[in-house]
Amino acid sequence: MAFLSVRQVTKRFGDVPAVDAVDLEVPRGAFFALLGPSGCGKTTLLRMIAGFAQPDGGTLFIDGANMNGVPAHRRPTNMVFQSYAIFPHLNVFDNVAYGLRKERLGKQALRARVEAMLATVRLEGLESRRADELSGGQRQRVALARALAKQPKILLLDEPLGALDKRLREAMQVELRALQRTLGITFLLVTHDQEEALSMADQVAVMSGGRILQIASPRELYERPVCREVADFIGQINFFHATVKHIADDTVTANAGVLGIVTLPRASFGFPFAVGDHVLLALRPERITLQRGSVAGQITAASFLGERSHYQVKIAGRSEPVFVASSGAAPQGPVLLGWAPDALIALPFTA
Repeated sequence: MAFLSVRQVTKRFGDVPAVDAVDLEVPRGAFFALLGPSGCGKTTLLRMIAGFAQPDGGTLFIDGANMNGVPAHRRPTNMVFQSYAIFPHLNVFDNVAYGLRKERLGKQALRARVEAMLATVRLEGLESRRADELSGGQRQRVALARALAKQPKILLLDEPLGALDKRLREAMQVELRALQRTLGITFLLVTHDQEEALSMADQVAVMSGGRILQIASPRELYERPVCREVADFIGQINFFHATVKHIADDTVTANAGVLGIVTLPRASFGFPFAVGDHVLLALRPERITLQRGSVAGQITAASFLGERSHYQVKIAGRSEPVFVASSGAAPQGPVLLGWAPDALIALPFTA
């Protein structure tokens, strides 16, 4: 059994299934992320794992123990919230010690535990500072130290960096990942931020409508999504309708309309298909070249974003632009779009 095992767990609010028969397994010591838009059910699932809500159906196990009906304070979990939820009237030391005092630790053991946690999150020397005198990043570290001080088997992170500005959020992503590797305990992160999930997690579960659409490594999610919804949620992407024309041992030929006849590896299809089937082809902006290809286009918009420039290219027969990301010099006038055969991602077509 996996360290965290979620089996057919369901939670309804009225007639609406917020979590719909979800199966999930998280290995011991993993950094795992639940990723999806607002309302997809990820926070509800996290709250059931924490014990703040009970499932209407299914079973939750942590380290082999059935958690159904076990109250939150008796579960081997602790949670860090987006709002930090630290006490502004207490200093840093007392915030971190708050939960430990309820366990009636001796003074020396309590101080040693708090000091160790503050050292872990790099807050040494700030023990006496009031929480309302700290920066956003420091308050988030206090919340982490307080959660970790109780030595949970799983640390639950509910949009923990959402209140931080972009630069601080990116710095904290690096720190959280390093902290998890140092401690070796299981982290379960809930986020709607694709970059956050992909940069920190070992495995990511993409959720929508209360269901898990795909569980995979960040690279696999980006390069081999299993459906349009996952492909569209994980970064920017272009979609083209196509019809399968010929299937060989290693390649597939398809009529992709505005792209013409294309050939792609048969391994690009992760689903059953046959000649005549309508499929969806997906193409990431950074896999498209602007000056060596067979599809003529005209740049209609461009934006410089540091390492890359992003372009919108109009091609004949297509109403929406093709998005291209290039690190080369900005081209002038007409362009020719091209791509390697393995850049095309084949997805099932759903009407």
